[in-house]
Amino acid sequence: MRHNLVLKSAAKITLPFILLFALYVQFHGDYGPGGGFQAGAIFGAGIILYGLVFGTRNSRILMSPGIAPVAAVIGVFLYTGVGIVSMLLGANFLDYDVLAASDVAGQHLGILLVEFGVGLAVMSVMVIFFHAFVATAEEDLESESSAQTEEPSDRRSQADG
Repeated sequence: MRHNLVLKSAAKITLPFILLFALYVQFHGDYGPGGGFQAGAIFGAGIILYGLVFGTRNSRILMSPGIAPVAAVIGVFLYTGVGIVSMLLGANFLDYDVLAASDVAGQHLGILLVEFGVGLAVMSVMVIFFHAFVATAEEDLESESSAQTEEPSDRRSQADG
């Protein structure tokens, strides 16, 4: 896929819209269908598409394999942190009413933070899986190529002996 001009052009045109749609789904989750999980899946799919079209080395620039687990943990901590803060303020776990001065403002703040944490975790885990599969495939290709370069010399030594 490295030299496919049509695929690269289509990806360059559609990727900004895919990522923008993920943000729309994320922030519209307060008012309608959507939210963190869907937005994280769309955003993660956008990063994976970028890696498939432009190469895994370039996708590692967008989100490195070292940053992805940290982002996933931050997302989970954000989700649980909102629940713990609401418990510390005297309410039930993930009872958003106590997070702000009014119940409505607390609901909006709590949902926004929880959904952002879920989206961050989902996107990061998708990228982690993608990097893991790519690393496994790259190792397989390296072992196959090293085995192919060793075979001719093995045949020559057997013919000489």
